[in-house]
Order: sequence, then structure tokens, then C-alpha cells
Amino acid sequence: MIQLTPQMRILVAIEAVDFRRGIDGLARLCRDLLNTDPFSGKVFVFRSRRHTAIKILVYDGQGFWLCHKRLSQGRFRRWPSAFGKNSKSLSPLELQVLFFGGDPETVETVPIWKKVFGND
Repeated sequence: MIQLTPQMRILVAIEAVDFRRGIDGLARLCRDLLNTDPFSGKVFVFRSRRHTAIKILVYDGQGFWLCHKRLSQGRFRRWPSAFGKNSKSLSPLELQVLFFGGDPETVETVPIWKKVFGND
């Protein structure tokens, strides 16, 4: 089971990916497209071209977890955007909002006055 904690770094790929890819293909995208080590422990989030599914890839120190959510109806209407970038960082709360079809860019919470993870 994967538990999202405030210390986790979450990267969302801006562009859709081919959902025929498995762990190895998504890990390669992490290296090549997102310029990040897939073994870093970061949570990587990808969406399908039709906006109906999400895949999550994370390395836990022993192996990779690959989670897949496909909506039974509708689409993920709002997806994070980042001008000129291939990925965007999200907080665990923003990711949960995204999971339920919300807009993670409009989530309003108490501001974080000191981040508990690195500056990247």
C-alpha cells in the first residue's frame, strides 16, 4: 500500500503518455522526459491520451509500485500545466484532489511556511 505523506515529492507529467507502457517504459520516461531518477522515491503521475486513466509509479527501496486508476465514467477534466516544462510538482493534497477529478491548481489550504522536503 502506498501512503502519501507531506514529505513525498510528487511529479506529474504534463503530456499524456502511451498507457501500454509498464514499469520499465514509465521508468525510462522518468529518466528521459522528466530528467529524474526513477529510483529517487518520488511519486510519478501519468495520464492517458483520452484523459480517462492515471498511472502512478513509485520506487519504495525494494521495488516499483505501479498503480492504475481508470474512470468508469467521464474524464479527468483538469490536469496540471506548466509552461515550457515536462512536469509539475504537486502536494499530496493536490494529488488527492486530482484523483477525484478536481482541479489541483485551485486548492486552497493554509500556506506551507517551511517545506519538509528538498528545494527541487
